[in-house]
Amino acid sequence: MARQTSIAHHVEELLDTAVVATNPVAGGDICVATRVRLGDGRSVFVKARPSAPSGFFEAEARGLEWLASAGEGAAATPAVLGFDRECLVLEWLESGRPSAESAERLGHALALTHRGGAPTFGAPTDGFIGPLPQSNQETDSWTEFYVRLRVEPYLRMAFNRGRLEADEANAVCAVLDRIEKYAGPPEPPARIHGDLWSGNIVWALDGEPRLVDPAAHGGHRETDLAMLALFGTPHLDRLIAAYEEVFPLADGWRERVQLHQLHPLLTHAALFGGGYGSRAGHAARLLMAAYDERARDTCEPNGT
Repeated sequence: MARQTSIAHHVEELLDTAVVATNPVAGGDICVATRVRLGDGRSVFVKARPSAPSGFFEAEARGLEWLASAGEGAAATPAVLGFDRECLVLEWLESGRPSAESAERLGHALALTHRGGAPTFGAPTDGFIGPLPQSNQETDSWTEFYVRLRVEPYLRMAFNRGRLEADEANAVCAVLDRIEKYAGPPEPPARIHGDLWSGNIVWALDGEPRLVDPAAHGGHRETDLAMLALFGTPHLDRLIAAYEEVFPLADGWRERVQLHQLHPLLTHAALFGGGYGSRAGHAARLLMAAYDERARDTCEPNGT
């Protein structure tokens, strides 16, 4: 392991401990990820982003600690050891392989995290979704929060950047215009991760999965579950079954998955383009079709 001077300096300042060596590790496209070996024999994980926006790592640290405070049995996060404007220092976790047992454990724990609740939809301070700023303005209504602060900003961004066709944008807008129809029964604010795709789960070697890279806020618990489904999560069926043992989901939640996937699909469209814009439009159409079919199925034989 060589010693990267800039990262070593940050860690030594934050932890008041000598750095022996550093080693780059896989850690995403936004930040530089490094394993740092300290003079006392410990290793720590460091995320660094030169010239990061103000509050970038503070928001992540705050989110990790807030999730971890959800209560006994809730989903674990790595301990926050320090942060500054350009880096975040976390405990080092040895990664293992996801198993059905660890997925079940995460399902139970995530349910308890969600049940830990939040005072309102949103959060006291704004945050980020990936590299994009994200408003957490607090509201009492999830549908207002989701439409105004989660979908519309990234719908506009993706469209203005030429990464979302008009037909796809119109399909999403049609869903937003009828959000109360598609949102399901009202629920109190849940304590959610906010960006819970499978890459933000560390399947730790000790068998206890940890949640990382949150965009944490008070939200709808189905949002986290829809994100787990979006890009595929190992043993997801076992995870969901375990979740429902602790905190059963409202009827029709599977039909609402596409609603909760609109936000991440649009942020990806804004950032990367590609097929994410068309996927957002497709998700909107699937949602509307599912509810139209349900409406037909619940009609009386005479059409009333």
